[in-house]
Amino acid sequence: MGEVVGCGLVAHVPTIMLPEKIRFELNEGKDFSVVEGFRRLKREVLDQLSYDTVVVLDSHWFTTVEFVITSSARRAGRYTSDELPRGMSQVPYDLPGDPAFAELVASKASKHGTWITPIADPYLPIQYATVNVASYLQKSNESWLSVSCAQTGESEDFLRVGRALGEAIAESDRKVLLLASGAMSHKFWPLQKLRGHEAAGVEHIFSSEHSAADLKRIDWFKAGNHADVIRSMPEFLKFKPEANFGHYLMMAAALGEENLAAPGRLFSDYENSIGTGQVHIWFDRPPDGWTRRQQAAE
Repeated sequence: MGEVVGCGLVAHVPTIMLPEKIRFELNEGKDFSVVEGFRRLKREVLDQLSYDTVVVLDSHWFTTVEFVITSSARRAGRYTSDELPRGMSQVPYDLPGDPAFAELVASKASKHGTWITPIADPYLPIQYATVNVASYLQKSNESWLSVSCAQTGESEDFLRVGRALGEAIAESDRKVLLLASGAMSHKFWPLQKLRGHEAAGVEHIFSSEHSAADLKRIDWFKAGNHADVIRSMPEFLKFKPEANFGHYLMMAAALGEENLAAPGRLFSDYENSIGTGQVHIWFDRPPDGWTRRQQAAE
């Protein structure tokens, strides 16, 4: 029987791929905390865990009529971003895949009232929400798969995909890390203003209302209160979370959604990226299970 051994909401901002000198120039002489946060996360958590599969819930990969999961045996090459080629240029990546597991995930879609298609096409583009995170967190030969966020999806759609993913993991023999790769509130400053808001300070988040909405949910995450995060999605959507927060919702639903009880540990400050709210929050598997339902049963 497979299991999720750990999961996290992680920031993939282009800033983390810039040379240190430029990062310091942008952030008033110091580094962005999400950079060292990734290093700490790998050193203090991932290097201590045993797992064979990483699933990236990729908030930068938008599909339209379905969700897609990568099913190629390997994705390798160099990545240049069409959005920010100055900051992400010819980044090498070499990510083993797991076609059988991808097919298993896709096979659970109809049962949960959704659509997931496995795609093994070697020309399928890769997104920096996967590449940037892998650049910091890849260990050795573990498999890395990416799942798209359907741009037509609503909160219930993301939850359905997460349920399918959770069922597939349980039916497999895989030890899985789930990485919800994306931001919280995701409103950019207009072009004529954004260069005045490139530093990490919370005062540079697009508005105090946006930062307040993020910080409320960070408090809920720290307390293991995923139920309120999920129930309050209609309110949070007003603050434009990245990909409608689909990356987080899929992760949470794979682990019991409103019954998910894992408290979060911050591996970075809550900080700005040209108006958007960024943070690394890691959720360790509680000794008595991911969900309150599991805990009650045990």
